[in-house]
Amino acid sequence: MKKGNQVSQRSRNSLAACLALVLQLLIGATIQAEDGYRLWLRYDPLPKAWADTYRLRVNSVVVQSNSATLDAIRTELVNGCGGLLGSAVAAAESVDRDGALVVGTPKSSPLIASLKWPLANLGAEGFQIRSVKLGARDVTVIAANSEIGALYGAFHFLRLLQTQQPINNLNLSQKPRLQLRMLNHWDNLDGSIERGYAGQSLWNWRELPDKVDPRLRDYARANASIGINGTAINNVNSNSRSLSADYLRKAAAIADVFRPYGIKVFLSARFSAPIELGGLKTADPFDPEVAAWWKKKADEIYRVIPDFGGFLVKANSEGQPGPRTYNRNHVDGANMLAAAVAPHNGIVVWRAFVYDAKDGYDRAAAAYDNLQPFDGKFAPNVLLQVKNGPIDFQPREPFHPLFGAMPKTQLMPELQITQEYLGFSNHLVFLAPMWREFLDADTFAKGKGSTVTKIADGSLYQQKLTGIAGVANTGSDRNWSGHHFAQANWYAFGRLAWNPDLSSKQIAGEWIRATFTSDAKAVATLTRLMLESHEAVVDYMTPLGLHHIMWGGHHYGPAPWWNKERRDDWNPTYYHRADEKGLGFDRTKTGSDSVSQYFPPVRDRFADLRACPENLLVWFHHVPWDHRMKSGRIFWDELALHYQRGVNWVRAARKDWDSLANVIDAERHEAVARKLAIQERDAIYWRDACLLYFQTFSKRPLPEGVEKSQKTLDEFKAKSLAW
Repeated sequence: MKKGNQVSQRSRNSLAACLALVLQLLIGATIQAEDGYRLWLRYDPLPKAWADTYRLRVNSVVVQSNSATLDAIRTELVNGCGGLLGSAVAAAESVDRDGALVVGTPKSSPLIASLKWPLANLGAEGFQIRSVKLGARDVTVIAANSEIGALYGAFHFLRLLQTQQPINNLNLSQKPRLQLRMLNHWDNLDGSIERGYAGQSLWNWRELPDKVDPRLRDYARANASIGINGTAINNVNSNSRSLSADYLRKAAAIADVFRPYGIKVFLSARFSAPIELGGLKTADPFDPEVAAWWKKKADEIYRVIPDFGGFLVKANSEGQPGPRTYNRNHVDGANMLAAAVAPHNGIVVWRAFVYDAKDGYDRAAAAYDNLQPFDGKFAPNVLLQVKNGPIDFQPREPFHPLFGAMPKTQLMPELQITQEYLGFSNHLVFLAPMWREFLDADTFAKGKGSTVTKIADGSLYQQKLTGIAGVANTGSDRNWSGHHFAQANWYAFGRLAWNPDLSSKQIAGEWIRATFTSDAKAVATLTRLMLESHEAVVDYMTPLGLHHIMWGGHHYGPAPWWNKERRDDWNPTYYHRADEKGLGFDRTKTGSDSVSQYFPPVRDRFADLRACPENLLVWFHHVPWDHRMKSGRIFWDELALHYQRGVNWVRAARKDWDSLANVIDAERHEAVARKLAIQERDAIYWRDACLLYFQTFSKRPLPEGVEKSQKTLDEFKAKSLAW
């Protein structure tokens, strides 16, 4: 070869090497870029020092049979343990060395069967994890009665690793406290999501059933990892086409993806479907043809989805058809549908979100008035789904008075994960403290200690069928929920559905370590921010018991002056009732007396202006502007200072977040910083708009420490806050 050619070849080799290096760097940058897609299932390497401290090794995963669920367990543990421990983990058929992880059921695993562990008390979904000797080998065994129970155990084991718990001497067992742990998706057939703030629906109805988005498997994985076992895939404001043969085949394709992860599909049923799909002249539940149509439809659904969960129903609420359209009651409608699915072991989830448009009535009392008289009348496969509060997912509400008031009816709480009234996906609001407040509320239905949790889990009234629902916050956005911290609310719902006694602090700590960082200082800072965030949002939106003062329709931003809706009870002025004397809705005997729906001593405490918790004061009372608060300040000053305190918190939170720039990856740090900037803007807007408006009634100056608005009230009224 000539010298010139040699030089040319070397140049080409050097160029190729440079290009390869650049390509490698670009690929590496792409791989390392954080978009939030992995949620809390990240499996990045743990600190080596921690693994060394516990002499932790997982060398192999032993799953001795094959099925869709067992294959999912094997893949999850091989990938998860390998990623977290930074070493190769093999799938094996037998234990041939120390550090094996054996997973399965007595039926699927001869090794587990040989242990003869008593697993009966774990039920269908529980699991046991123990460190044991198999022969001369040190192994960890995850055993369950069912493959889904083993899957939950596998995810729990990975959570122990992610949160750096000692796992070299394990002996634990768990089972869920609530049977049905479900998400309600308010997804429409056109791909939009009602009250969704993270893009379009995850279900692409146009492409189903022939093409199923692989992302649905990751959705199922995420749900299974926190114990969610049911999903209603269409909006409660439902379209009858959801029950058509074409859409049932589409739903069946989704169910096929969910099944290995233990998730049953539910469908929201439109009560008038017999008319719109079946060509009948009526949907009267007492009409034999209507009942026969629903039975035939249920049979059809179970043929294509054998493990179909059942129907979710919103009836005679906000324009939806229902049994009252035909002068029947809610029991008549629910029990007709329950009879249709009962032969297939299906259930009906009947929403208690009903209210009437009556002159002078109190919407907070409506669901109780409509449903409590029917206690004990619902079929045994009906769950009455009751919102946490008596209005509508407000930043703070008292617990719903139906909890405890229907001892012969199976109730399940309905929580809202998506932040319809809490700043959409723009505001950092960790909802676990709000849900914890609700679950811990003592109804006194059977004396002290009759908490909502004990009603929901069936222990207070020996309820046989139990459940909890959360209105989902997921969408097609790459990070699933529109805000990286909103993922924590999905996570928190699942963890509380599994164990409603978990503390908000524990849930926050788990999620932070699995999602963001295990740095001790950063974990402490983020935990504090998350635990404080809900109270801060209440402060700058609806302090001291204010509620439903959001802008009409979209519910983003304040509009306490709004009175243009066609129904009084859709207007903020209906709820706050501000006048020259004071602020708030009188629900005592001198007003609507809806406070009487609670048991004493709760009723007596709420009804007494002096004893009422101040964070619910104007929920139950029309409070004089100069009422003396526990702080010694008058009510007006206290109200204004709460609004200011909320703004101050967001400003401090931004600084705390900025201080973590060297700990949190740049992509997510910048994304959250942008959201916090919006949150500060919105908090100021809320403070100024509300105080300027309420000041027109109080006629009092702002107290010292509260900043004055840079805008006029007319400017706020002219245009809603943009999201």
